[in-house]
Amino acid sequence: MKIICSKSNLLKSVSIALKAVPSKTTMPILECILMDATTNQIKFTTNDMELGIETIVEGTIEEKGMVALDAKIFYEIIRRLPDNDVTIKTDDKYAATITCEKAKFNIPGKSGEDFAYLPMIEKDEPLTISQYTLKEMIRQTIFSIAVNENNKLMTGELFEIKDNCLKVVSLDGHRIAIRKMPLKKDYSDRKVVVPGKTLSEVSKILSGEVDDQVSIYFTKNHILFEFDQTMVVSRLIEGEYFRIDQMLSSDYETKLKINKKEFLDCIDRATLLVREVDKKPIIINITDDDMELRIDSAMGSMNEEIDIEKEGKDIMIGFNPKFLIDALRVIDDETVTIYLVNPKAPCFIRDEEESYTYLILPVNINQNQAR
Repeated sequence: MKIICSKSNLLKSVSIALKAVPSKTTMPILECILMDATTNQIKFTTNDMELGIETIVEGTIEEKGMVALDAKIFYEIIRRLPDNDVTIKTDDKYAATITCEKAKFNIPGKSGEDFAYLPMIEKDEPLTISQYTLKEMIRQTIFSIAVNENNKLMTGELFEIKDNCLKVVSLDGHRIAIRKMPLKKDYSDRKVVVPGKTLSEVSKILSGEVDDQVSIYFTKNHILFEFDQTMVVSRLIEGEYFRIDQMLSSDYETKLKINKKEFLDCIDRATLLVREVDKKPIIINITDDDMELRIDSAMGSMNEEIDIEKEGKDIMIGFNPKFLIDALRVIDDETVTIYLVNPKAPCFIRDEEESYTYLILPVNINQNQAR
């Protein structure tokens, strides 16, 4: 095999493919990047058996062939080469010679025959949306998936198409994040749970441009994202997702409107006095047109008042400040509306169209904290 590509094209493609190379594996072939130039295209493929990526590289094929090279070493070599054309040549024993200007590397390769190819996905009825929309929907929900694997379903996000609306949901047992978007044409109903790792990696590769499209294909066990000459295939998480509708309520006793930036900055200041391990709640005391935020810790105390518009009852309630910060950071509106029922019931932050909903469970506060 002999191919010639510019360093910038190689680096871009290797960086994309690297996202599906496992950090630990019992199958050494999976630590490789498969370079396939057996057709009229140069394709790079990586696969960790959960997530697989195939991306097309712009370049010239002088001799057709295929080789598997250690992905991390190959990436580091390409990264350090001069900004010029790179020639990659292999011999009959799969040893690769990489040259660029006066630099020359020789690294061993493997036959591509043993490589775990990506599963074949039937491409029928794609959901096509803008890359910007998908990237934003992931950004606005991914923070509330569970980090540990105790409940596999919580480590993924629900993608549901129903009544020509795409709904993305994540939850970790303490909070729920929901984003909804009306779709421009008719789609059949779908419901799948996509691993958070997949969405996080897809989000990094997406251009995020409004005019660039991404096509999403669903099968029983897999999801395929296709965009910009790249395919990302992932296994789905099996099981029935949680029935969140039972947890969502439109009832409230207190409704607040508040300047988002002011509220976020205030909580941010309060967390200066809290170490992550302390788990100290921020106490919010709501009276007529005034909200007092208070935090007490071994490092000191802080309180601040913010103007609000309020309907309904006065209330005092405690929250994990991180959960409020995470939700407020991804809301783009200038003013947010918060719905509360009582100090033990979840609070909801949502807009009127319900294009986003964030549910956060409160923290129990004792009488000493409430004073």
